[in-house]
Amino acid sequence: MYTAAKFAKLVGVTVKTLQRWDRTGRLTALRTETNRRYYTDEHLQSTLKTPTAVGKVVCYCRVSSQAQRPDLKNQRAVLEEFLAAKGIANAEFIEEIGGGLNLTRPLFQQLLFDIDDGKVATLVTAHKDRLCRFGIELVQAICTRRGCELLILNQERLSPEQEMIHDLLAIVHCFSSRLYGLRNYRKSLKQALKEG
Repeated sequence: MYTAAKFAKLVGVTVKTLQRWDRTGRLTALRTETNRRYYTDEHLQSTLKTPTAVGKVVCYCRVSSQAQRPDLKNQRAVLEEFLAAKGIANAEFIEEIGGGLNLTRPLFQQLLFDIDDGKVATLVTAHKDRLCRFGIELVQAICTRRGCELLILNQERLSPEQEMIHDLLAIVHCFSSRLYGLRNYRKSLKQALKEG
């Protein structure tokens, strides 16, 4: 018999995920007389088996700003061409505008929840940084654990130095954009105070 906390640690998820699985019927917990969740060895064995997702094919496209919105069409066109060549139909497209360093993008988070719930069989994206600028290994691990195939079309390999330069430029761009936004905010605030 395992408590929810101990079981969550053994299978590599959070207690909240176990609660969600219980609510959705993915993994129904047993209950003690005091209504606490607990799990058995059978639960553990069934959970540790690598599941094969039987869900949908999802294509994820992302750009960082509204000014780059036309590039969403380009990404989608490339992914549609790939799907047609592979004979894959009925794919769902997710198009999002937001920075690659922002892991709280709503559509990106929902996609991760759907993968964790076994609803996504295949995830396709044009380039790994479309999903996230840092932490792609974590996304790959979640996909692998849940039986979701992750297809990244552009497998360009950069030297460690080039990769570091790209990462540093992304960080500088992100924070300079924030700083510029703060300047505009301060300017608008000063003007509103003068007029008020």
